Amino acid sequence: MSNENLKARTKQFALEIIKLIEALPSGKTCDVVGRQLLRSATSVGANYRAACRAKSPADFIFKMGIVEEEADESNFWIELLVESGKLNSTKAAPLLKECNELVAITVASIRTAKKTRDLKTPHSAFPTPH
Repeated sequence: MSNENLKARTKQFALEIIKLIEALPSGKTCDVVGRQLLRSATSVGANYRAACRAKSPADFIFKMGIVEEEADESNFWIELLVESGKLNSTKAAPLLKECNELVAITVASIRTAKKTRDLKTPHSAFPTPH
């Protein structure tokens, strides 16, 4: 998947979450959990864009780690809304699927970046003088 496709996908995910939150019933639970979900879901796209501008492989890996955490956290908040009876599981299913796919894509990207970084890093049995 290209960077532009994933940028668009993470942005669309955030937009779908915004629509979902706007449709939640009024009340303290939905306000609190909805706010948490809004933060984590919009953070997925924002942090992916930041990862695309990473200054080094280590910076990319770090920022993609945040993307992974935020997508997984979004999954948690959606599950909580469903299990508390505040959100219909049918409406939640595509969003949960997208969360899981975004986590899987992110994990794969991190693994690839680590392998690439490790291949470029020279390894020596001799210590490097400081």
